[in-house]
Amino acid sequence: MKKASILMIIGPLFLLGLFAFPLWNIMLGAPQYPDPLGMNIHISGIHGVSEFDLQNIDGLNHYIGMKTIPKAGEMWEFDIFPMVIIGMVSLGVLIGILGFFDKVKYTWFLGWFVLMSILGVLGMYDFNAWLTDYGSNLDPNAIIKVTNLDGTPMTYKPPLLGHQKMLNFDVTSLPSTGAWMMFVGMMMTALAFLIGRTSSRSSIKEETVKWPKGEFLETEN
Repeated sequence: MKKASILMIIGPLFLLGLFAFPLWNIMLGAPQYPDPLGMNIHISGIHGVSEFDLQNIDGLNHYIGMKTIPKAGEMWEFDIFPMVIIGMVSLGVLIGILGFFDKVKYTWFLGWFVLMSILGVLGMYDFNAWLTDYGSNLDPNAIIKVTNLDGTPMTYKPPLLGHQKMLNFDVTSLPSTGAWMMFVGMMMTALAFLIGRTSSRSSIKEETVKWPKGEFLETEN
């Protein structure tokens, strides 16, 4: 249980990488841009991969009626996400310490992993909803209006994951360093649960083997 608890302490600390590295990355490449434009999505805001990338992307988006890329204070997520990560790191480390001193069972490790997974899914859902609004809610008075073959307005929603062709742009959306650090940290907590369960079962078997066999006394009639 000690080894499992140490893993449980270390795993959540990997989430702190989200404060230093981007969670997600979106790159836009086109013939007129030999060096692709890019956005790094952090838990506290959106930054350009290069100095003027966000300015150039906003300039392009203006012609087709897309909103400007939101600043940190314009999305509630950028205020909430850092607090959620700090809370989950603190909770995970606390559970690991309590497990080290045998104050909680290994099942708490799985509980933290499940809770973090749920929060991750909700975060991805929220991110996808923002991308949908960002690429679909266009200004009707935009300079350029592009429609689909059926006449409906074309949407410019970047992909949540993978590659997509948007007009003459190749758009690629992939997890970045922060997301991979979070993944590694979560896998460490899952491993901590498995090691804790194995250790607990081994302890039960050892206690069973050491337990003395019962002796039956014959009674006289």
